Amino acid sequence: MKRSVRQFAATDAAEIAEAALVLPLVFMFLLGIVWFGRAFNTYSTIQQAAQQGAILAARATCATCGDAQPMPAAAASAVTAVMQASSLDPTQIVNNPAPTNCTSSTYNIIVCQQVVLSLSPNPSQPQSCGSPPEPSPSQICGAIVTFQYPFQFYFPYTALNLSTVTLTADAQSRMEN
Repeated sequence: MKRSVRQFAATDAAEIAEAALVLPLVFMFLLGIVWFGRAFNTYSTIQQAAQQGAILAARATCATCGDAQPMPAAAASAVTAVMQASSLDPTQIVNNPAPTNCTSSTYNIIVCQQVVLSLSPNPSQPQSCGSPPEPSPSQICGAIVTFQYPFQFYFPYTALNLSTVTLTADAQSRMEN
């Protein structure tokens, strides 16, 4: 017993010093995991919101009344409804100018209807499909919804306040004939 007490007394509290050095690093690492998870959750939510808006913008409102296309405001409303259901504020959406064939809603959500879809859904200058749209293997018509949402990383109790990351949501949906 005396031998064990002598061994513990010889450590001179080295474990406490090691813990004082290691625990803050482990805590910062765990906070990084939590904040990355929040960023991924936010990105997933805004991507789902853009997809719902694109689906609504591409589908006709009524099959018996001439296949009228919904207004871009209806697609923007679908986007804001999904965002608000996940407690995201649509007023924080970054203001971007809408391309020529597109409209921008109250919350800066860009909706492009009856445009040619491409492999990159970011509408820098989408082409109109014409009337009526006739999809072919090289030309598929549909709707594109895009917007950008800011996300701020923050580590409490530190001076480390990382810059805002702008998450981009792009979605496209083809029109059904």
